[in-house]
Amino acid sequence: MNILIVHNYYKIPGGEDTVVQNEMALLRSKGHKVIFYKRSNEELEKYHGLKKVILPFKIMFSIRTFRDIKKIIKEEKIDIVHVHNTVCVVSPSVYYAAFSLKKPVVQTIHNFRLLCPGATLLKNGKICEECIQKNLFHACKYNCYRDSKMNTFAIALMTTIHKFIGTYRKISYICLTDFNKNKLLEINTKADKYIKSSQVYVKPNFTDYNSEIVPWEKRKNQVVYAGRLDKTKGIEIMLEAWKSVKDIELIVCGIGPESEWCKSFIEKNGVNNVKLQGFVNHEQVMDIISESKALILLTQWYEGFPMVIAESFACGTQVIGSGIGNVGSLILDGVNGKKVNQNSIESIVEAVNNLEDLTKSTKECSDDLYSMEKNYDKLIDIYMESLKF
Repeated sequence: MNILIVHNYYKIPGGEDTVVQNEMALLRSKGHKVIFYKRSNEELEKYHGLKKVILPFKIMFSIRTFRDIKKIIKEEKIDIVHVHNTVCVVSPSVYYAAFSLKKPVVQTIHNFRLLCPGATLLKNGKICEECIQKNLFHACKYNCYRDSKMNTFAIALMTTIHKFIGTYRKISYICLTDFNKNKLLEINTKADKYIKSSQVYVKPNFTDYNSEIVPWEKRKNQVVYAGRLDKTKGIEIMLEAWKSVKDIELIVCGIGPESEWCKSFIEKNGVNNVKLQGFVNHEQVMDIISESKALILLTQWYEGFPMVIAESFACGTQVIGSGIGNVGSLILDGVNGKKVNQNSIESIVEAVNNLEDLTKSTKECSDDLYSMEKNYDKLIDIYMESLKF
């Protein structure tokens, strides 16, 4: 196949960018011709005066993107268009460029943008589904997108317009988890009104991590957290729980807005079995995960698809994680980890103090669900199905 990958970079790099690069490399390694069309929200820095005034309209439809995509499809003889992110500068015009030339579109759902202008279903550090229960314009009350009422309104208007004119019904979707799929389909107030459920597929991200698995008995008596030190990641309750964990060390890899709070908490409470490592590069993080008894992630929201979980599984390292959202959807109790109540110290302490050897089953689960080969087969199946529509 000749495949066009389309991605809009945010100003701050994120996990989506890594997924895009991984999938392109995988497809090229299998002999496909892959063309990459990218734009970045850094372009917005150049918007002044009239350009800034008309930005909400460009978010809804970009003439530049429309022309660029049509040209690429014709010149490169593209068979399928695979879109990752369109916000802001790519815009949904990419869909119409493909539709105009009768090319199928596959959209990977990395977040909850179609249900929430802020894309996170999170407000003031807590899960919020008001826009699902009411309407997207409800987000304007809280300036959910870029802390701007105007920008929030633009995103809400864009999504609402394309819902009602049928744009989203013409697209095939890749969701990263079953939870992700079920949540996306809540956009339908009636059966298949805005999105066809038959065109929504589940394909998780994959990891190409491949190293010798450290046996359980040779692993250090430690649990690792690797991520941003932020309240939404459950960092506060994690440290609170460790006051009651005596024999297992917690290794914390990462920095963030709660870095100073963490240092202060540890000193004040004399929690000697928590080690703050600060920023640790990816290779070192993987070494730490591979020699640990478990990875822990007590996220307070639904999350996207934390790649650190898939990478942990690839190491044969089980995950203690929140029983909600995508994290809860990735953990199979007693197979590759343990789901806990992310707000219950008792639940967390019990899971940590009763760790058992799940190394073999965790690795087998990883090979079955998150390997490159399985991922490639699933992706091609989705492409072939979308070519039928």
